Amino acid sequence: MKIMIIEDDVTIRELLSDTIKKWSFEVASLKEFDQITEAFIHENPHLLLLDINLPFFDGFHWCRQIREISQVPIIFLSSRNTPMDMVMAMNMGGDDFIQKPFDTDVLLAKINALLRRSYSYTNFETNVLEYDGVVLNLKDREVVYRDGKTELTKTEFIILKILMENKESIVHRTKIMRTLWKDENFIDNNTLTVNIARLRKKMIELGKEDFITTKKGEGYSIK
Repeated sequence: MKIMIIEDDVTIRELLSDTIKKWSFEVASLKEFDQITEAFIHENPHLLLLDINLPFFDGFHWCRQIREISQVPIIFLSSRNTPMDMVMAMNMGGDDFIQKPFDTDVLLAKINALLRRSYSYTNFETNVLEYDGVVLNLKDREVVYRDGKTELTKTEFIILKILMENKESIVHRTKIMRTLWKDENFIDNNTLTVNIARLRKKMIELGKEDFITTKKGEGYSIK
């Protein structure tokens, strides 16, 4: 999952980025603050860390702008700790408020809790699978990586879905073929090999090489 950091203090921004990356989150860290909404749309993060005191416009302004297009979780960061600031943060659409200086363990706990609450029972979880930056749209049979996307055939889609549901585990060829048979797609060993090769080629074209690995004599896995 991707966390977007909007913080103009370089020291705090770098601390946040380094800490979040250690937890295997992808980080988008802004260094320019005049086109935040456009940057948000481009990065499409799963959670936003938003400072209140920013150049050009404050965090309340940008939160209001983002809320017009997205319900992504937003955590406000601020050295201001008046009740009015906290009330404003919530009224503008924020989900949480953390005062600076903050404990990074507390911040990460809040991030993880908010991500669980926001995505466990929403369309994001039911309609999308994500692993290592690769997003599989379960409704449209599209796979997305960074700025690129490609459509999959029904067989390619089912194969990638199985692999992503069993990420970092070896999925035996027999299991894949049985799943395809249940979906009324008869497939033998040679056909499976051909479809895996086509799927690999599409992933390489998206810029994701070695995403699907072969475990000789066993099956396939993603990494």
